[in-house]
Amino acid sequence: MSSEPTYKIVAKKHPTRYLGVVVSLFIVAVLIESVFFNPQWEWSVFRQWFFEPAILSGLYLTLKLTIFAMLLSFVFGGILAMMRLSSSWLVRSVAWLYIWLFRSLPLIVVLIILYNFSYLYEHIGLGIPFTDISFASYKTINALDQFTTALIGLAIVQSAYTAEVIRGGIVAVDQGQFEASAALGLSWWRRTTRIILPQAIRSILPAIVNECISLSKGTAIVYVLAMPELFYTVQMIYNRNQEVIPLLMVAAVWYIIITSVFAVAQYYVESLLARSERKSSVSLFAWLKWAKPNKISQVGVSHES
Repeated sequence: MSSEPTYKIVAKKHPTRYLGVVVSLFIVAVLIESVFFNPQWEWSVFRQWFFEPAILSGLYLTLKLTIFAMLLSFVFGGILAMMRLSSSWLVRSVAWLYIWLFRSLPLIVVLIILYNFSYLYEHIGLGIPFTDISFASYKTINALDQFTTALIGLAIVQSAYTAEVIRGGIVAVDQGQFEASAALGLSWWRRTTRIILPQAIRSILPAIVNECISLSKGTAIVYVLAMPELFYTVQMIYNRNQEVIPLLMVAAVWYIIITSVFAVAQYYVESLLARSERKSSVSLFAWLKWAKPNKISQVGVSHES
C-alpha cells in the first residue's frame, strides 16, 4: 500500500514588508515625539481651554449649523435631483442652472451677499407677483439674522452638491429596474421610494458622508458674519491672549472629533445595509427553494387528474 507524499506548506517570505513596518513605526515615533514632547506646542494651554464654556458654546453652534444645514440640503438636493431627472426640459434646465450657479460661487461670497441682502431688498413679502396685493411683509434686516443667514447660505450651496450626489446614485441603478417598476404600474412616488432609492442608497452614502464632513468644516467660513461658532470663538480668544497654536489645536481636535463621528456613523450604516442585503438574498434563495418543488408537485397533480 503506497502512501501518498505529504507536502509541507511554507508561507512566502516578504522581507521588504518588515522593513516597511520598521520605517513606518520610526516615522510615527518621530512625529509623536516632535509634537507631544515639544514645549512650543504648549499642551498645558490646550488642556486649559479645551473644555472652556466659551469653546463649548461655539462647538454647539457649529453642530447646530451643521445638522440643520445638512437636513435642509438633503431636502433641497433631493428635489433638485428629481428635477434633473425630469422628462421636462424646462424643469431640467432650471435645476441645472441652480446647480451650476451655486457650485460656481464660493461659499464666502454667498454668505456676504446674503448678509447684505437688506441693502438690495429692504422688505421681504408674500403676495401675488406683478400686483400690489401683499399678504405679509417683513423687514429684511429683521428676517435675516446672523444664524439664519449662515444657515441659508450653507444650505443653498450644499444642496447643489447634494443634488448631484443623489442624482448620480439614482443614475447608477440598472435601467432594467426602472423598466420593471414601470411595467408593474407603480406610481412615480412608490417606484422611487420602494425600488430605486433603496438600491441607490449604498452608492450615495459614502459621498453624502463626505459632503457632511465638508459641511461641518465649512461652517468655519461663517466667521465672516462674526458668528461665535467654534473657529470664530477660538480666533477671539487667541487675539486676546496671543496663544495662537494651542488654541488652533483646540479647534482642530474638536473638528477631528466631529468628522470621526460622521465616519463611525457611516461605518455602522453601511454594515446595516450590507446585513439587510444579505438577509434579503438568503430569504429570496429560501423562497425559490421552497417554490420550485411546490410548483413541480402542482404540475404533477394536475397532469394526473
